[in-house]
Amino acid sequence: MKKFNISLLTFALGFAFSAGAMAQGMSEIDYKDSKDKIAETYKSNKASCDALSGNPKDICEADAKGREKVSLAELEATYKPSSETHYQLRVAKAEADSAVAKERCDDMAGNAKDVCVEQAQAAETTAKAYADAKMKTSDANATANEKTSAARSDADNVAADARKDAAVDARAAEYKVAKEKCDTFAGDIKDRCLGDAKARFDRL
Repeated sequence: MKKFNISLLTFALGFAFSAGAMAQGMSEIDYKDSKDKIAETYKSNKASCDALSGNPKDICEADAKGREKVSLAELEATYKPSSETHYQLRVAKAEADSAVAKERCDDMAGNAKDVCVEQAQAAETTAKAYADAKMKTSDANATANEKTSAARSDADNVAADARKDAAVDARAAEYKVAKEKCDTFAGDIKDRCLGDAKARFDRL
């Protein structure tokens, strides 16, 4: 599960193309055609999962569904670029990654599975928190650009608060993972593990 470790770098999501430039060149017909192609690709990807069984099939289907969801969100962000559609794209990516990660956890059992699920959920929670912070910052900056220097100061405060809230959500998610890992132990060792987790995340 190393790739699901919580890191701000994980959520520095970029785009493969310029949304503004693409939007200018995308007609409604192009948009509908693209949507149809996404649906066709999903059906093809899902059909390829039929050769599998058990959890590998579940993982395959979750991956196919996630790809469809992200493709649709990318299309919307391209066709109607805005802080909201870009936010929805980041959310779609977070949910798609999380869905596949959780399906992979089904290959495990006991505490290892519990920790795996918590890590996947923590990654999703953190990604969504920073996506929300980025949207709030973008909206605040857009508003400030149309107003006075005082509005710019307000926008900076909104951005700072949004980043702080995101960091708090991310830290809470990390703490849940740390606590889950302590369930591997028992007695005094578990108590020390929980104590260390509380101290590390300022939960005393």
